[in-house]
Amino acid sequence: MSRVAKSPINVPSGVNIDVSDSEITVKGPKGTLQQFIHEFVDVKREDASITVAPKAESREHWAMAGTFRALINNMVTGVSNGFSKKLQLVGVGYRAQVKGKVLNLNLGFSHPIDYAIPEGITVETPSNTEVVVSGCDKQKVGQVASEIRAFRPPEPYKGKGVRYADEYVVRKEAKKK
Repeated sequence: MSRVAKSPINVPSGVNIDVSDSEITVKGPKGTLQQFIHEFVDVKREDASITVAPKAESREHWAMAGTFRALINNMVTGVSNGFSKKLQLVGVGYRAQVKGKVLNLNLGFSHPIDYAIPEGITVETPSNTEVVVSGCDKQKVGQVASEIRAFRPPEPYKGKGVRYADEYVVRKEAKKK
């Protein structure tokens, strides 16, 4: 039985939620998000909160109710506050800059990498070696940050590469003579 599904979702002011039979739409100051509702889940809108409940008392129904409660909570948080991931570029000559809707990366290859920024995501470079990915969709923000990191993941000997700001890279010892 999911403990997550039992707690209601508080809806802040300025966020509108429309619940239909098969879809939920959340609108807020940062954007609009939609999610299809699974057939195992019942979503009910009350005054300033939303409750998610399973349609039957089985393990699968409770698990799906917990999942959808977390998804809807992330949608509400995203349209009201937004999500962001911070990346750091570690290495000599590693640079990043945004030109319009393209992120230009110099990561030690013989060519620069141009990454097209998807719709609904904003990418900022406060300095040459920092990249901040932000948006209202938590999954999309994480996916874009992961794709940028995948161009040059941190290596274990010198720690060079693109890493998350809170990531700890386990370093290996160099070869001994």
